[in-house]
Amino acid sequence: MSEFLQFFLSGLAVGAVYALVALGFTIIYNASDVVNFAQGEFVMLGGMITATAFAAGWSLPFAALFAVIFTALVGIALNKFAIEPARGAPVVSIIIITIGASIFVRGLTQVFLGKQLYRFPAFTGEAPIRILGATIVPQNLWVFFGAILIFVLLWLFFNKTLLGRAVLATANNRIAALLVGVNTNYVMTLSFAVSAAIGALAGVLVTPITLTSFDIGMTMALKGFAAAMLGGMGNPKGALVGGIVLGLLESLTAGYISSQYKDAAAFVVILAVLFFMPQGLFGARTSAERV
Repeated sequence: MSEFLQFFLSGLAVGAVYALVALGFTIIYNASDVVNFAQGEFVMLGGMITATAFAAGWSLPFAALFAVIFTALVGIALNKFAIEPARGAPVVSIIIITIGASIFVRGLTQVFLGKQLYRFPAFTGEAPIRILGATIVPQNLWVFFGAILIFVLLWLFFNKTLLGRAVLATANNRIAALLVGVNTNYVMTLSFAVSAAIGALAGVLVTPITLTSFDIGMTMALKGFAAAMLGGMGNPKGALVGGIVLGLLESLTAGYISSQYKDAAAFVVILAVLFFMPQGLFGARTSAERV
């Protein structure tokens, strides 16, 4: 029992990170129908910039805040210089653009921040907490409850604020939203900034546990995309649930089968969703394709 609980708790922490990445996918997809495969690079930037600034003598909270703000600006730049000029292009072309942006960001990070592994101290110490025979480090709690808090804040934003409803209106029908006075360009910019900031925050939360380096972005993007698809692309609740489920699948696979196969869980999830449940767990059941 304690062994299963250990795998379960570890899976929750990992899944919370995937949920944050999936939430980033969801925000941009809702606002623009773009599947942004540069989302993983936002996670990488959050961890790398925080670690670099902390090593340079900055306080950890200030370094983390700077990393989140800087990454949000990178998200805005991605929208302005890569996505907006290609608006109206085929979906596949937009996806290729985001993959190219991912490679570009990764290359710049390698040049300016180096290839080594980065880490900084946990927020509240590293003494493990024992729960029914299993152990969990405090940083895992930061990751899990951080994901829950962000989900709640996003729910409130989309359902209780005028700006959030403008984002939903733009997602539902961009032309109609424009006709009733919604500034759709501002909505797009805001969506990329928020998505990038959430990705960076995920990187800040998880780096004390897993370390980070310039090349983790594509892996994080793949797993966040798998989580978003599992939950239902475009559904924030689905992103949260999909991330947690994927994290649990990975942890249980590593624990009961082999750690060599844990990364295959994301591929299995993607294939299973495509073949048997293309709308995901919470996605709208429709035969129409969003383009």
